[in-house]
Amino acid sequence: MTEQELEILRFPIGKFKRPDGFSNALIKVWIGDIQSFPERLKKESAHLTDEQLNTQYRPDGWTIRQVIHHCADSHMNSLIRFKLALTEEKPIIKPYMEDQWAMLPDSAMAIASSLQLIDGLHARWTVLLNSMNENDFNKSFIHPEHGRELQLYVNLALYSWHCTHHLAHITELKKRKNWN
Repeated sequence: MTEQELEILRFPIGKFKRPDGFSNALIKVWIGDIQSFPERLKKESAHLTDEQLNTQYRPDGWTIRQVIHHCADSHMNSLIRFKLALTEEKPIIKPYMEDQWAMLPDSAMAIASSLQLIDGLHARWTVLLNSMNENDFNKSFIHPEHGRELQLYVNLALYSWHCTHHLAHITELKKRKNWN
């Protein structure tokens, strides 16, 4: 497999592009992606067998099962970061080792618990996002790994992309494997 082919498997929708600003229309689209993700994820994973769930979406990549558990972990962290930024002045957030989390025993479990967690988490996240105003979306947190402030509108755009990015890992694998 060539480097370019591997890059396409790794980033099937392309890499995240940081927005320079936001509009009400963009915020609405990004919130829509957050809101619809649980149903889209359930739809794409509902009929997968254990063997399929244990298939890596790319060489040296996570399994579909790990991707789903990762989404629960990552989105939980993101919601907490939103709440910290909305209630504190430029908080320094705690990063986590997502690759190591994906190797913990709970990432080998059935996906039902993570699908339930994502469902409830996204319902709460959507309510919070819809309550925010322009000033709120300009609030920020500091990510110590990157050493810079991240505005909430950028984090929202990132997680809109993150939902679609990981969903594409599943849908593209299903296409390649001819899993209907």
